[in-house]
Amino acid sequence: QVQLVEAGGGLVQAGGSLKLSCAASGSRFSLYNMAWYRQVPGMQRDFVALITTDGLTNYADSVKGRFTISRDNANNTVYLQMNMPKPADTAVYYCNAASAGAALGGANSHWGQGTQVTVSS
Repeated sequence: QVQLVEAGGGLVQAGGSLKLSCAASGSRFSLYNMAWYRQVPGMQRDFVALITTDGLTNYADSVKGRFTISRDNANNTVYLQMNMPKPADTAVYYCNAASAGAALGGANSHWGQGTQVTVSS
């Protein structure tokens, strides 16, 4: 079992930058694929970015070229660097972890409590 705690959310101006972090505890972090999702009230939770145990990354088209996901296995932390954010990026951002054999965002994955990001125009 892994516990996830997000931090770093807040208010940011469009065109600025913000860095989210997700600290993991309780299990071997390096064995988990990690991802960020986001959700606007009343809408489904959407995929933002993922990073595998091998460091491979993938991004939603809407954030490609602006957001960067990274991980620090020594400190059990995954990050989301948000550059050039837009008002449309306003959402609650959730960290997600999935071990081998489990799907990111799936029923057997693990979620943090979320952190609010608000981008002002």
